[in-house]
Amino acid sequence: MLAASVHAFVAGEKVAGIYDHSANRHLRIAAEARGNHLQGYDDDRSIRFGGTLPELFDTGDKVFISLLIEGSSAQGYDRGSSGFYTVNVVDRLVQLYDHSRSEWFAFSIQIA
Repeated sequence: MLAASVHAFVAGEKVAGIYDHSANRHLRIAAEARGNHLQGYDDDRSIRFGGTLPELFDTGDKVFISLLIEGSSAQGYDRGSSGFYTVNVVDRLVQLYDHSRSEWFAFSIQIA
């Protein structure tokens, strides 16, 4: 969800799907940003997510996620995992660093 959201804001492109490199699988997640507003759908979890910056809401986990966009990167706090994160966008590759787990994750973005 976070990778799709950040890419939609940074690149201004409608996300139609994601490939999670660490899990080696495609995720059916879509997201579209217009100005500071985002709407998205996670088909694998059958939930909606979105909101207006700097707060997004995940209706599945029922948690808010703060998101601050700075150029081609973002940072914030996930209230569900109680962890900070950093995200970098390079073309259609999104790299996410989870500070609480001290791990990097990579996602390839599919555009609608």
